[in-house]
Amino acid sequence: MPKTSLNTIRLVLLLLLGWAEVRGQAKSQFVTSDIDHFWQAYDKITATQDSAQQYAYLNSLFIQRGSPGLKALMEVRDYTAQSYLEAIRRYPRFWQAMRQNTGRANQLARQAGREIRKLQRLYPEARPATVYFTVGALRSGGTSQGRMVLVGSETALATPATPTTEFGPELAHLPAHFKTKTDADVLFTVVHEYVHTQQKTTVGTTLLAQSVLEGVAEFAAVTATGQPSTLPAMHYGRAHADAIRQRFAGHMFNPFAGFWLYSNAPNEFDNSRDLGYYVGYAICELYYQRAADKQAALKAMIELDYNDEAALRAFVDQAGYFAQPTAQLYDAFQASRPRVLRFARAAGPAAGAGTATLTLTFSSPMDPAYRNFELGPLGRDHLMRIKKLLGFSDDYTSATFEIDAPQPNRRYQLVVGEGFRSRDGRPLQPFLIDFSTDAK
Repeated sequence: MPKTSLNTIRLVLLLLLGWAEVRGQAKSQFVTSDIDHFWQAYDKITATQDSAQQYAYLNSLFIQRGSPGLKALMEVRDYTAQSYLEAIRRYPRFWQAMRQNTGRANQLARQAGREIRKLQRLYPEARPATVYFTVGALRSGGTSQGRMVLVGSETALATPATPTTEFGPELAHLPAHFKTKTDADVLFTVVHEYVHTQQKTTVGTTLLAQSVLEGVAEFAAVTATGQPSTLPAMHYGRAHADAIRQRFAGHMFNPFAGFWLYSNAPNEFDNSRDLGYYVGYAICELYYQRAADKQAALKAMIELDYNDEAALRAFVDQAGYFAQPTAQLYDAFQASRPRVLRFARAAGPAAGAGTATLTLTFSSPMDPAYRNFELGPLGRDHLMRIKKLLGFSDDYTSATFEIDAPQPNRRYQLVVGEGFRSRDGRPLQPFLIDFSTDAK
């Protein structure tokens, strides 16, 4: 072969290899600049007692210089400048320990790139995403928004040695979480959140949808990295599989997650947190085991439209996690929802001038912490206005509200919404109040 031809082939190969390397790098971009900016602001903030000056330092040195990832994390977790300043003031020992820990971000970013490439080999359709190792105010170790993975380094990079004695009840879940933290957990979290950047949505309209989309991310991360999930919910879920399956089946079409996800709410499962992750994971695991083509199965999980009720039900039925088809479980759920049996209006001196009372009677005892009202079909011009809750009955099967006194010759409407919940967490079937008053 002529020498010029051989050189040409070598040049083409080098160009192809270089293009492949750049293309691979484009799929795994990592940004850690927010960490340095945070510590620059932190040093200034802790050197003064002037609150106005502290705010100015935080804003100018950290927030205004923040990456798109920081801005996204603040939006997703509702962080404000006050959130950061309160955390800095309340937990000085924690932050002092975290300075050295966050110094590992660049090293972990390189390692996370390798873990993401493992997922990309299993799911070649993966689209580019950027991973931001940023700093939050202790409300998230990892989340995502759009094509961004957002790592809250102050939580994600904690270790078993990180001091937590300053934490109050609002952070009661973190000490146990920190005790088992390893670098492998950080890498796993990045892959989990990277999967979320590939999904059609990260907000499910039902408990089932939200649990499956979280379960997909957890299962894909386990499959790609070879590392078992370290979520306590996984261990607890497997040990109490039947009871959890039965309880979840009765509530999975709820429009809210309850204690199943992102909550420290008390529950009958020893107050275990995030059991929805376990249910979603178990569904994915069964689906994957039954699939002849594993790569196609993983692709189907990631690309599933979780809020397409028919598609989601077909996926869950194919997995075979529940003993009954989801259509039967849906019908049973709808039949179990509490209803408004009747409503009654009253007026009198006890109600106050210009006011009346409205009493709702329900088919089941209700949770007094939850309620909502909505406009009726005729809109705001016909709204019966609620002023305040006067109280629930002793057995919680009725509730009385103070309302604006209805005017003569008017039609009024109000929807009692599904934000009302029974004591066991089932949403109310919406009920339309619709009445007309007589002319004077």
